[in-house]
Amino acid sequence: MTVTYVIDGNEIGTLEDFWDVVGRTIGVDGYFGRNLDAFADCLRGGYASAEDDDYVIEWRNHEVSRRKLGHPETVRQLERRLSRAHPTNREDIVAKLAAARAGKGPTVYDWLVDIIEEQRPGGLRLA
Repeated sequence: MTVTYVIDGNEIGTLEDFWDVVGRTIGVDGYFGRNLDAFADCLRGGYASAEDDDYVIEWRNHEVSRRKLGHPETVRQLERRLSRAHPTNREDIVAKLAAARAGKGPTVYDWLVDIIEEQRPGGLRLA
């Protein structure tokens, strides 16, 4: 039987909100980690993931999330990443940050959708 995990886009205004929602929905005891790598691990069956092998994620009100996790939130996240980046990674982050400030390039929303589609092909329903 396929299990459906529902994420409500109305509850998501920042990437940190997304982690909270996913932790409550998919994580074990509300936790799965709070970064992109941990999210990918969770979806492919790593630590603190749903134990169901057959599941889909239904992202309701995803257009709300798409707007709120757009370029301004991407700028905020990249600035945070830059502040703690290893010197060898700074150039790449600076380039991504410049693009995001110009309203170009992938957004936080895009990062999340890409991870879901990569780890759970066909496992995302946008509603």
